[in-house]
Amino acid sequence: MTFAASQIALLISGKIEGDPAATVDSFGKIEEARQGQLSFLANPKYEEFLYSTQASVIIINADYELKKQVNATLIRVADAYTAFATLLGKYQEMMTQQLTGVQQPSFIAKTASYGQQVFIGAFAYIGENVKIGNDSKIFPNAFIGDNVSIGDKCIIHPGVKIYHGTVIGNNVTVHAGTVIGSDGFGFAPQADGTFKKVPQIGNVIIEDNVEIGANTTIDRATIGSTIIKAGAKLDNLIQIAHNVEVGNSTVIAAQAGVSGSTKIGRNAMIGGQVGIVGHISIGDGAKINAQSGVSKSVEPGKAVTGSPAYDYTSALRSQAVTRKLPELEKRVKELEALVKQLLAEKV
Repeated sequence: MTFAASQIALLISGKIEGDPAATVDSFGKIEEARQGQLSFLANPKYEEFLYSTQASVIIINADYELKKQVNATLIRVADAYTAFATLLGKYQEMMTQQLTGVQQPSFIAKTASYGQQVFIGAFAYIGENVKIGNDSKIFPNAFIGDNVSIGDKCIIHPGVKIYHGTVIGNNVTVHAGTVIGSDGFGFAPQADGTFKKVPQIGNVIIEDNVEIGANTTIDRATIGSTIIKAGAKLDNLIQIAHNVEVGNSTVIAAQAGVSGSTKIGRNAMIGGQVGIVGHISIGDGAKINAQSGVSKSVEPGKAVTGSPAYDYTSALRSQAVTRKLPELEKRVKELEALVKQLLAEKV
């Protein structure tokens, strides 16, 4: 499909500088884009390519001041990165909208129901009493267990496994290989040293506008619900344990693990490979640096780092002091020698 700069500007509320009739048919990175492609500049690191790129249309920030002449047509917006993401989303939506109908072979229980413009790929399994909303896409080899509810405009990618009783809201994307609703890790120690399994009879609730990366696991609650609240974004390879709550618009990077019954507030940012113990709370707006081990609750708005994690600013000061240890050791030895000399002179 081909789009004119004028059409793109309307979609992202942008102002055109150059030829409004300039057309593009695909996207390209600014450093390697060819003629007929759309690109963007948001990171100053790539500023030099603005003047040499072959891209036909470029999205830039409204306050960007040109240092040289630019050959491409520019579209100025308040936030180039967000505008470009919006366009990619609309493009992806157009591509997926073309997928409708039920491929064969697939299994759909007689008690299952689905809305309009739904796509169900080959070898998908749709269990008893499943409800799938309008415009949702279930890709091949997905497993949707009994009594699962999936809202409108959801995308369930290949190989996703959604266990019974899971509730998924609208506009949720789940990437390949993710497992939602498997048993929480609950075992009661016995007097003889063995462990008795605690049945996990709760469920998982995924609210609206959540995105879950590939090969992530979200355990069902022991009782009650494990909840991923609206707008949260989970990366690949994350473990969310039973009865955890992840707050609205919180982001969690790859390989993080959250232990059972921990509550994470809204707008928190959790870096890659973070480990969080169970039964604590992470406050609204908290920031946890990558590879931190969090063993106690974190106050709202606080940034922590390290293992065990502690105040981020204090940690930076400690690191600065640590780098100076060789110099400090040398000064201590010099002072010790001076003290010995002074003592010897007094004798």
